[in-house]
Amino acid sequence: MVHLASVPNDRDVQAPLVEGLEKVKLDQPNEDDYHTVSVYGSRFAAEQLPRHEIPEQEMPKEIAYRMIKDDLSLDGNPMLNLASFVTTYMEDEVEKLMAEALPKNFIDYEEYPQTADIQNRCVSMIARLFNAPTHDDDENAMGTSTVGSSEAIMLGTLAMKRRWQNKRKAAGKDFSKPNIIMNSAVQVCWEKAARYFDVEERYVYCTADRYVIDPEEAVNLVDENTIGICAIIGTTYTGEYEDVKAINDLLIEKDLDCPIHVDAASGGFVAPFVVPELQWDFRLEKVISINVSGHKYGLVYPGVGWAVWRSPEYLPKELVFNINYLGADQASFTLNFSKGASQVIGQYYQLIRLGKRGYRSIMLNLTRIADYLAKSLEQLGFIIMSKRSGEGLPLVAFRLNPDHKHFYDEFAVAHHLRERGWVVPAYTMAPHSEGLKLMRVVVREDFSRSRCDSLVADFKNSLDNLDQLDAQKIKEQQQRRKNSIAVNWKSTPQTHPEYQDEHSLQGKTGKV
Repeated sequence: MVHLASVPNDRDVQAPLVEGLEKVKLDQPNEDDYHTVSVYGSRFAAEQLPRHEIPEQEMPKEIAYRMIKDDLSLDGNPMLNLASFVTTYMEDEVEKLMAEALPKNFIDYEEYPQTADIQNRCVSMIARLFNAPTHDDDENAMGTSTVGSSEAIMLGTLAMKRRWQNKRKAAGKDFSKPNIIMNSAVQVCWEKAARYFDVEERYVYCTADRYVIDPEEAVNLVDENTIGICAIIGTTYTGEYEDVKAINDLLIEKDLDCPIHVDAASGGFVAPFVVPELQWDFRLEKVISINVSGHKYGLVYPGVGWAVWRSPEYLPKELVFNINYLGADQASFTLNFSKGASQVIGQYYQLIRLGKRGYRSIMLNLTRIADYLAKSLEQLGFIIMSKRSGEGLPLVAFRLNPDHKHFYDEFAVAHHLRERGWVVPAYTMAPHSEGLKLMRVVVREDFSRSRCDSLVADFKNSLDNLDQLDAQKIKEQQQRRKNSIAVNWKSTPQTHPEYQDEHSLQGKTGKV
């Protein structure tokens, strides 16, 4: 997901950073001062970095590197960003492989046939991990790499919609009102898929004590216009696994022709190794497609996802485009065309480097650390909202105990942790349960027990500091935080003003 950037007008570009600053005249650097023994002795160190216009003249590479590196130093530390599921560590060997593949355009199969074959190997491995029916000659599972689960979900939604339309057309029935059923706690890309492709969203709403889809309620929403049900293996809010088998069994029991797409963006590389007995994948006959993010617990840097279909029956042929203008006949089912090959190669490295035993060892370690963190936070007085012992993702969702009558809330705790460099998100729950505030720590591969202990110590210090403040001091801190956010947002707006008042279902819940 990227921000919709606003292009500043000329008045905004020419406005000074500080009022009155335009009166200060700095001597223009000497044009001869192009090269210097020091980056900071060059004229570029005394000039503002270009922001709006491409500069007329070039800049030495060493200076460009240092100026941009310095600019990026204001970003947070990815390893301390416990809000994100995205991989922040890979071995040096795979980083080298991925760097060497940067010039390769993955889509050019004729020029890079081995890279294309590596994708096919990954698809086969992942499909078998999800128990694709390879033993059945009548089935022929297929899949493709994507730039992430968002694209994979778009493709899955398109395939379900087109298959439903084709069946309705063949029966001479109206095909103008498709709908899809999902939990209100879905990731925002599901809202995008439904809205972009004109599919009505039907939600099973969370409650104060249930944060996953209710199978019976979901199946009761099915009608002749339903293209499918989305079930999640690892929800964004609490990391829980939805009961895909219960949905599958109810559909069979009621003889409903409704497929299931499993969003395993986060859990697809966790559940098979931690709870292999859990039935959520192609072992269930109603599951026709699955997406998974390689850049989450697939342990690859951002930019790779996977979509797998049970058989060609569930991927209408008219959605697949055959081209030959890159030198060879090739079939394509993607939303984009050109993309780098590095992430696909990185995924293949992880699959063969770690093997099933390696993935299992990592996921079990993360599960143990998540359980340890949950117990530690519980001892500090938090209420744990996520599952433990591998029954959900290796994360900890938690909230303050309302019985303790704190003057502060979860957002204040998150702000205090941020002062130590930690990014621990605070947010409100999904619609119909948005009265609940909670926090979440995602336990990733590089989150060791030692780092966990440091986090717990900072949690304790934050709570101790907040407990010493009265209600008025807390209120003042909250106001300063809001003012700081407002100033930062104004100085570097991330969203075009035309769209700032429009929020998605998830945006309305106040998630940050």
